[in-house]
Amino acid sequence: MIEKRKKVYTKTGDHGFTSIIGEKGVSKADVRLEAYGTVDELDAHLGLLVTYLDDTADHDFVVSIQRKLFVLCAELATTKSKKNDLKEKISGDDVNLLEHEIDRLDDFLPRLLAFLVPGGSRGAAVAHICRTVCRRAERRIIRLSENEEVSSTLLSYVNRLSDYLFVLSRKINFFKHFEENS
Repeated sequence: MIEKRKKVYTKTGDHGFTSIIGEKGVSKADVRLEAYGTVDELDAHLGLLVTYLDDTADHDFVVSIQRKLFVLCAELATTKSKKNDLKEKISGDDVNLLEHEIDRLDDFLPRLLAFLVPGGSRGAAVAHICRTVCRRAERRIIRLSENEEVSSTLLSYVNRLSDYLFVLSRKINFFKHFEENS
């Protein structure tokens, strides 16, 4: 006997409202949804980026970031009254891990002497798209933090993530022998 599955669609959002952790009837245009929706968009772009990564360590690190973004989205999608119910949150260790990886990648690269024009190899170009979406997500999260409590560690993580994506784009171009355009 085949088990009957739940439908993918619920129809509950057909009129522009949805639920978050701790609240129902939230407008889909709400600043909170815009913040974690932009992080979700970043996650999808990272999924494309990993298809261009030849280095296993880089591939695995970006996939680990994708998993961490689920945690970040959960934090953003949770009201203050339910934050203590979260099993995992973005931590200082997560920020430190990004900083360590930035430093590790940067050690391979020549000193940066000018602003860069995004592009080069396809992988580097996608990394730059991820970086700009990450910066937009950061702006959306800051906007949310003007009215809601947002962890300063979460903000640091998103800020550092865009730095990581910049350095990763440079590393990809360097190892693919593409010149950086300034």
